[in-house]
Amino acid sequence: MPSSLRDLPLGLIFLASLLAIHGAWAIGRRLGSRTQGVDAGSVAAMEASILGLLALMIGFSFSVALNRFESRRDAVLKEANSIGTTALRARLLPAPHNADVNRLLTEYVQLRLLLLQGATGAANFAATLERSNAIQEALWQQAKALVKQDNAMVPTGIFIQTLNDMIDAQETRLTAARNTVPEIVTWTLYGLAIMGAGFNGYGRGLQGKSRHLPSWVTGTLFATVILMIQDLDRPGAGFIKVSQQPILDTAASISSFKD
Repeated sequence: MPSSLRDLPLGLIFLASLLAIHGAWAIGRRLGSRTQGVDAGSVAAMEASILGLLALMIGFSFSVALNRFESRRDAVLKEANSIGTTALRARLLPAPHNADVNRLLTEYVQLRLLLLQGATGAANFAATLERSNAIQEALWQQAKALVKQDNAMVPTGIFIQTLNDMIDAQETRLTAARNTVPEIVTWTLYGLAIMGAGFNGYGRGLQGKSRHLPSWVTGTLFATVILMIQDLDRPGAGFIKVSQQPILDTAASISSFKD
């Protein structure tokens, strides 16, 4: 059973939101057409207040979601650079450590692609992350072995520095992926959209207006924009995805190394 909106498909959320918004409009119009003695101006003022608040919250939420999307994109680039630099400096290490490190990094970069691009399901996420951590530990053991051989070697020192940066980059990327717009904000957006549609329909019912298209188009646009905010907030499962090209380029570069 889904525990939150983030566990539901975006298409299902969009259809449900359309039904809720347009259903609220239809119910409101029916109630308005059966009501007498209510000031239509006060209803219109209430509708304008709700829709104005909705527009303000949509603008704020979209800005937050976009900033966090950009943070995820920057985290991918930072991790790709740290892995690539670690691989380059590993080539300066003495044999057989250089070959062992290159083999570990080749597997590691493939796991990084799987971990956050949506290729693994929730059940495999923990196992993939555990294997990533195991490779990090294996790389650190390689560094410790090199230090025992000669702790004054410059290649070992610069390799340890970038290896530490690479390990830190994983946590930066995971934190960026987990840093999402609070779900209560999304529920509030939908609640305001449904209330606004209901008051709009109620006002039209009071006035006896029969044109439905403008109200339905407006409701659909609100549902679409709210869905886009949710899409931006899903790092690898929606229609708008963070590009994995920097990691792909790094994987291709590491696989081309001859020594």
